[in-house]
Amino acid sequence: MYTVVLVIHLALAVVLIGVVLMQHGKGADAGAAFGSGASSTVFGARGSASFLGRLTGFLGVGFFVTSLTLAIMAGTFTSGSSVVDQVELPAEVEQQTAPAPDNAAAGSGAAEPAPAPAPE
Repeated sequence: MYTVVLVIHLALAVVLIGVVLMQHGKGADAGAAFGSGASSTVFGARGSASFLGRLTGFLGVGFFVTSLTLAIMAGTFTSGSSVVDQVELPAEVEQQTAPAPDNAAAGSGAAEPAPAPAPE
């Protein structure tokens, strides 16, 4: 499911970039007043402003929805362990980092309870 949403998200991003680049700037309308032929476009006499504007809006909403969906999905996927926990240490490093046994506790015969973990 994550891969499908990611593919849709990337397709929306590419199409949205293309649609935004096809739109005219505010200064492009001045050229039509001097006979540049912009009134004979494929989208009619009004030009492509309303069509491309609406398409940009729909694509923007779709991009926003897929972004939120991917963020929610990424937050809910947990592997249960850290990458650091999966790395095996060499034997000499494990011996250096192992705590030294407490001889006083071993001689008393009574085992001390392990300390409670700190709340996070």
